[in-house]
Amino acid sequence: MLIAENLSVSLGGSVIFLDLDFSISRGEKVALTGRNGSGKTTLLKVIAGELKPDEGRVVLPKDVRIGFLRQYFEADFEKTVWDEALSAFEDLLRMEEELKAWEERPLVHNSGVYYDLLEQYRLKGGYVFRGETERILKGLGFGRSDFDRKLKSFSGGWRMRVELAKLLLSKPDVLLLDEPTNHLDIESIIWFERYLKNFEGIVLTVSHDRRFLDNITSRTMEIVRGRLWDFRVPYSAFEEKKRELIKKIKREAKNREKKIKETERLIERFRYKATKASFAQSLIKKLEKTERIEVPEEDVRSIRLQFPQWRPPGKVVFEASGLTKRYGEKTVFENLNWIISRGEKLAFTGRNGAGKTTLANILAGETDYEGELKTGYHVRIGFFRQDLDYLREQNHTVLSFLEEAATEESRSKLRDVAGAFLFSGDDVEKPLRVLSGGELNRLVLASLMLKPFNVLILDEPTNHLDMQGKEVLKRALIQFEGTVIIVSHDRDFLEGLTERTFYFAGGKIRDLPGDISLVSELIGQSQPETVTSQPSRRELKGRIYKEKRKELKKLKNRLKKLEDEIEVLESRIGKMEMQMTREKVHTDFDFFRTYEELKTELESKMSDWEYLSQELENADRK
Repeated sequence: MLIAENLSVSLGGSVIFLDLDFSISRGEKVALTGRNGSGKTTLLKVIAGELKPDEGRVVLPKDVRIGFLRQYFEADFEKTVWDEALSAFEDLLRMEEELKAWEERPLVHNSGVYYDLLEQYRLKGGYVFRGETERILKGLGFGRSDFDRKLKSFSGGWRMRVELAKLLLSKPDVLLLDEPTNHLDIESIIWFERYLKNFEGIVLTVSHDRRFLDNITSRTMEIVRGRLWDFRVPYSAFEEKKRELIKKIKREAKNREKKIKETERLIERFRYKATKASFAQSLIKKLEKTERIEVPEEDVRSIRLQFPQWRPPGKVVFEASGLTKRYGEKTVFENLNWIISRGEKLAFTGRNGAGKTTLANILAGETDYEGELKTGYHVRIGFFRQDLDYLREQNHTVLSFLEEAATEESRSKLRDVAGAFLFSGDDVEKPLRVLSGGELNRLVLASLMLKPFNVLILDEPTNHLDMQGKEVLKRALIQFEGTVIIVSHDRDFLEGLTERTFYFAGGKIRDLPGDISLVSELIGQSQPETVTSQPSRRELKGRIYKEKRKELKKLKNRLKKLEDEIEVLESRIGKMEMQMTREKVHTDFDFFRTYEELKTELESKMSDWEYLSQELENADRK
């Protein structure tokens, strides 16, 4: 159990939170939410022992292992993905070196020290940890060909996945996760959700991904103005429960205040009358014992914003014909043919590194390409890119940057827009060079609301926005009458916003109708097809039916293949077990390593078989 008693922290003279009390039991999965700057990351650091509270303490069982996934981390980027992931097993790697040294000595099998060390190695998972490492890395999206690549060849998001793999492999008792889905694609998020559902320890996660929280947590704690709201429900239910409780407290406070005023009126009426003096004194004593009900402060800062609208473009906004992109010998995608029409709202989603950002950059005119891409008449593009570090080189403050982006019409609401994206007071005077990645993200989104466009291309716009910020942005995009293209893995954000989805994987792009709720069951289960021109409504329905039939067939094929692999594994394990009874192999280090790895692989494939069987059963019902 994790217990927090009277935790208080102040930084820079400001109270971050005050007198927080809570306990979390083993097996509980808890969402920690709140506005940006409310103290969520600070609380995680206190629990991890990285920050000492001003008052209070954190109580944990002796020898508890804490795994803390930070938003930012340091690593040796010259290491390979495989070596960095294996660094989670320093003890086992050291034991392997000791075992090899013993095996090089004469009469090794007469040494009791060697056998003791070998047994410790086995008990700690020495024969299976490499198989486990491979399983985790694959689950997070890495292929075998990535294992020997150096970390420096990967983007920050992929490096963060290696850090997450190390964390999971260390098998902590308490998982502290700070925005874990920011750098994961949809397939990896779904895999991670399944992993966390089966995790037996404590999970405390900071996230602004509503769908992720609803899928894995059963309790929500929110820090609001330094105080803690705590309900044993997922986030979406938490919001409703909190509203109901606040309404109840307000009603009770109103009734209490009414009674207090009535008592004060009676006291004032009778206190100077001799015949009623004793009555007045009893009322005074009663009033002194009556406590006013404190209505909890709500964080209701919000604003409704709209993207200014440039005049409508032609009917066709973008038309691709044979569109291809290569980096040297690597083909990102090729021979794309499609049309994006005026007013459409599209999502680019799928595997990381499959070309979503590249295509967004091409559409925005930022990257060259092969083939043909026509941009329609009167198209004016507002582009939000992922990499914003170049802004730090500009000699701007937050305010001057927004002033430069604003038009005469939008200048009057400049500070409202800045405030909606959490730039208020002295924050607007900050130079861009000192802003964090999240602050730069919010600043550029704010600037896009100050100038009229008719096409918006947004590459991962929600990564550093809190729940309220995402709602402001989503409402504004729904109301925007122009064309919207969003690169994102945020299922809750995309749902109800986009009406067409490009799914990227394996050098191809599948053009799917509807928002992410319609296509999520297809993502990761089938090979993508090349994007074609926009289909009619009848074609869309037919395609959905064909896709479902295709997915059903592929599920059956995958299940059959898995059953064959299980049969082969069981046969190999059976032969090895027979060998154990007939031959003296108990000192063969490599034999037992292979045996344990095969058992682990069998267990993993059995788990996959159960999952696919359930998927097939669900698909048959549809």
